[in-house]
Amino acid sequence: MKPFQLPPHLLMGSATSGAQIEGGDTNSNWYAWCEQGRIRDQTSCLRANDHWNRYSEDIELMTELNHRVYRMGVEWSRLEPIEGQFSKEAIKHYRKEISLMLEKGIKPLVTLHHFSHPIWLENQAGFEHPRVLSQFLRYVRFVVENLGDLVSEYITINEPNVYAVQGYYFGTWPPAKKNLRLVLKVMKHMALCHISAYRLIHEIRKEKGWPGQTMVGVANHLRVFDAYNKNNPLDRLAAGAMDYLFQNALTRTMADGILRPPFGVGAPLGKGRFMDFFGLNYYTRDGVRFKGFQNLVMPNTPRNDLGWEIYPKGLYRLCKLCYERYRVPVWITENGTCDEEDRFRSRYIYDHLLEISKLCSDGIPVERYYHWSLMDNFEWAEGESARFGLIHVDYDTQKRTIRPSGRFYGEICRNLEVTEEMIQTYLLGTISSQYPSGSSIK
Repeated sequence: MKPFQLPPHLLMGSATSGAQIEGGDTNSNWYAWCEQGRIRDQTSCLRANDHWNRYSEDIELMTELNHRVYRMGVEWSRLEPIEGQFSKEAIKHYRKEISLMLEKGIKPLVTLHHFSHPIWLENQAGFEHPRVLSQFLRYVRFVVENLGDLVSEYITINEPNVYAVQGYYFGTWPPAKKNLRLVLKVMKHMALCHISAYRLIHEIRKEKGWPGQTMVGVANHLRVFDAYNKNNPLDRLAAGAMDYLFQNALTRTMADGILRPPFGVGAPLGKGRFMDFFGLNYYTRDGVRFKGFQNLVMPNTPRNDLGWEIYPKGLYRLCKLCYERYRVPVWITENGTCDEEDRFRSRYIYDHLLEISKLCSDGIPVERYYHWSLMDNFEWAEGESARFGLIHVDYDTQKRTIRPSGRFYGEICRNLEVTEEMIQTYLLGTISSQYPSGSSIK
């Protein structure tokens, strides 16, 4: 390991979502899912991190960790708990939270849809039905008209491919439907929602003359799909097909408005450029085998607590590919690892930020890095058992404790470099210096 520097233009911070940290919301599809006992460890997003009441404490922790940016979610289910009726109390709360953040010198990036939405929308078939476009735009208009003087940067939709596949193909997330036709329909409607929301956000902020450059994009979940056996042409073919079907077709549609098969053709809302940055959520690589069309973990590779391969070079590969394809700045809107005991998170951070340093040296404009996540949170189907946080959370007491990896990351955020002293303190001679390996860490 060697010291390295990051460019002065890089803004660093962390990311969370509302449903995963706020707690106390009984109007969302994920609350209903938890009430059905669907979570692996039987926990509930009703508890989460109690961030709704503790946001000032959490913003102080961001400040202590030298964050300059923070990606946060606002909850549709709080803001529009009854269809067509918006909550003045909820929007006032978000204004207070964002205002405090700005006072501390932290710039917010607001996510409008991060897997969760009101129960009333779920009961009306959600993103399966074409009317979701008008429903989503009504919600977006309310948020931007009420936060737009404070917030100039937005993620319209988080990981639409993951939402569609988990909820409508595997059935492990709400609404638990296993129907390929619905997967394609949901992807199409989410793409149209993004395109329309992109235009609307720009229109509102321009009309109001609010300060700050309007920046709108999608948080795209991308994986590296490699042939499980690189010498097998069928495995290479299967990897290419998986890349196209899971991410490439949808990502391109949301970028330029042109529907791609298999979920559509033409450009029903017109062609254009519907991203001001490329938002990239990156976690792992899959090895694809033609036989059985399987996604596997590459053999003899380091794995995190969930068994995902740790593959830092994938971040370089995807950032370079996305910039060459779309020619907009790259914002890494999520990157992190599940590591309950904080055994290798510091090494993970080091290796992935080293790739960013290389990208910037090679002329790829990576402008943001949001670590996932600020603190341990309710990790969807895994519940509270999967810990991604720079900050440890005792859910019974809600006590927050900054992990050593969080201190390491905080120093990098402050100085935009990794020094020899930091390597000695946080990496060499510690358990964090080596990744675990094998089929499972646990």
